[in-house]
Amino acid sequence: MPESIRKLYPYYKDHRSFLLWGLFCLIFANALSLAYPYLLDLIVNRVIVAHEYGELPWLLAAMLGAAVAKGAFNFGQGYLAQKFGSNTAFGLRNAIYHKLNWLPFSYYDETHTGDLMSRLTLDLDAFRMFLAFGINNLVGLGLIVVFGIAYMYSMNAILATVILILMPFLAVIAIRFDTKLRPIYRTIRENLSTLNSGVQENVMGVRTVKSFAQENREIGKFNGNNGLYFTSNMEAAVLWKKFFPYIELVGNVGVVLVLGVGGYLVMTHATSLGNLVAFLSIVWFMIWPMSQLGYFLNNMTQASAAAKRLDEVLSAPQAIANTSQSEAPAARGRVSFCNVSAGFGGRAVLTNIDLDVEAGQTVALLGLTGSGKSSLVQLIPRFYDPLSGQVLLDGVDVREWSLDRLRREVAVVFQEPFLFSTTIFANIAYGKPDATVAEVERAAALADAAEFIERLPEGYSTLVGERGLGLSGGQKQRLALARAILMNPSVLILDDATSAVDMETEFRIQRALDEHLRGCTTFVIAHRISTLKRADFIVVLADGRIVARGSHDELLSQPGLYRDIFRKQFADAAQGDEFARSLWASSGGDRGWGA
Repeated sequence: MPESIRKLYPYYKDHRSFLLWGLFCLIFANALSLAYPYLLDLIVNRVIVAHEYGELPWLLAAMLGAAVAKGAFNFGQGYLAQKFGSNTAFGLRNAIYHKLNWLPFSYYDETHTGDLMSRLTLDLDAFRMFLAFGINNLVGLGLIVVFGIAYMYSMNAILATVILILMPFLAVIAIRFDTKLRPIYRTIRENLSTLNSGVQENVMGVRTVKSFAQENREIGKFNGNNGLYFTSNMEAAVLWKKFFPYIELVGNVGVVLVLGVGGYLVMTHATSLGNLVAFLSIVWFMIWPMSQLGYFLNNMTQASAAAKRLDEVLSAPQAIANTSQSEAPAARGRVSFCNVSAGFGGRAVLTNIDLDVEAGQTVALLGLTGSGKSSLVQLIPRFYDPLSGQVLLDGVDVREWSLDRLRREVAVVFQEPFLFSTTIFANIAYGKPDATVAEVERAAALADAAEFIERLPEGYSTLVGERGLGLSGGQKQRLALARAILMNPSVLILDDATSAVDMETEFRIQRALDEHLRGCTTFVIAHRISTLKRADFIVVLADGRIVARGSHDELLSQPGLYRDIFRKQFADAAQGDEFARSLWASSGGDRGWGA
């Protein structure tokens, strides 16, 4: 048994009884197959040669009875093998999906969705097919060879030795075939994964593809990946075509040798005609399964390659370890970063961050793209862990909180929110499935989403298309914000969460949050100064370090990145609309730029 299949033993050991009882039925089914040559020997010698025609009905009845019994045992072994394969696949599928849900963000940063789908479906099914059919086929072939040779020796040792001489040739051919085929099937699995990943990515980004008129380019990429998959399959097919003629040749050589040697023995009266006919029937009984050895090895090789890919998921390190702490008082929301450094993919992102945010405060993060804003807040709910230093929630290291409890206390709204293909109500209530209608409506109102929801034909029962299809970017962001508000978190993280709404809508959302989420610590990442100026204090990051902090007025009064960004956004406010001019005036724009 290949090592990769043995590694998955914990997932099929509990279902071994189905396999063992199935093999028990298989043994009897193969043993009954030997009744045919025995009865054939009697028919030839007694009925045809000795003319004892009265025994023919009884011999035919015995042959029919053996066929019925063999059929019953074959049904039993097939049913039990399917139970073994299907039950294992059921548990393994659950285990992989469970593991995928608990793997950290860093795993998904490096893995394609299409590749994971391929493992969870095609690879898992290849492994199931081996458990359900492959093991029984290989064991059945072994039983046929063992029973057949034993019965041959009981009939005629000379003819049995002639057949046995050919067995090493078959073994060498099979081993060479399997050795060459195994790496090819690993490549086939990888090429299929790449092909699926490309299709999945293209379908998800079809609007971008069409916007840039890149259909032909994507078709070319698909044709290239499809060509690699085709080529690797053809390599396997060429090996099969080389293998089967050798197997057939060895089998036919065996038949010729048996006919030659056996014919001589019959002519010299060293054996009977019935014995030779029965012996030939055993040879043919063995040749057909042995000619299928290539398919059986192919099945095992595919399963081995699939099992290796499944094991890669199951053995992937769960970098974010969970703890058992769950019974703790409700979090107040005080967050501290103590000399925190972090990096992802071998690249340093944050360096020596020290920051204290009191419960109920709102802190705004500003910086150029790649400065580390999102990376900083993603350490709070433990999407990633720091390389050094500590992130504390209410004075307790977040690594000591249970993940479930921590992420109920910390709600995150991303710039590109994900909506499920279900109703608007279910999307808002995703983090709190038992929420009442009133609670969902209140959250939607705070996120300034109630008005557009109520205008929809079915209101909160409206079905959302895949990934929010049919909704604008601003509407999706407001639904995601309502989903976070409904959780009543102690810490709310808005990662550019209102970038797709207009400034007036954003202003209304901010005012509603200030009024109804008092006591909730809020981290706001945004590029609009108008979004940041209402915070208790603002933190400016550059190259993963804090380069300035203070209130809006304090940062505006000193040279630096904050004032530069403010100037670029509002220098032409005099030509802007009334709302922009009011922001400019309230920010001290009419009093000059300060020192």
